[in-house]
Amino acid sequence: MSGLEIVIKFLYRIIKPVVNIVGSAGMVCLAAMMFLTAADVFLRYSFNKPILGVYELIQDMLAITVVVALPYCELEKGHIAIDTVTLHLSRRARAIVNSIVGLLGLIVVSLITWQTCIYITILRESQLFSTVLLVPVYPILAIVAFGIALFGVVLMLHFLEFVRDGIRK
Repeated sequence: MSGLEIVIKFLYRIIKPVVNIVGSAGMVCLAAMMFLTAADVFLRYSFNKPILGVYELIQDMLAITVVVALPYCELEKGHIAIDTVTLHLSRRARAIVNSIVGLLGLIVVSLITWQTCIYITILRESQLFSTVLLVPVYPILAIVAFGIALFGVVLMLHFLEFVRDGIRK
């Protein structure tokens, strides 16, 4: 077993439980959005008393749900892949193409994470709050940054697998 294979297995042992926990939190958030929306609709039309700030809560929970689902979907390789061109390549050439695409994706996600962290500090210093519930905005964005960073870690893990497949004889 090569050193790269050992690193990949070690990273899988660390990343998989974290991604599963974060993915479960996303599912709970999705269920909470569903119940909150149903309760708001029921209260609005039955008693003419909507839940105050439900739009802000749903908006924040939606952002959290999406970014915590990304690492889980990537780890399970659930994203759509169009392999019409690479299907006709050899296994090694396919691994090289996948490595290049994986590296580009990892660079983009790293830049997004970096800029999101910068934006978090700007929001924290400006003390921006939501308009109805007066909740600080930066903690929600910090959760989003964590989800994006975790997505980047999973992308790095898959990049290492592509490199391993490319150098394997």
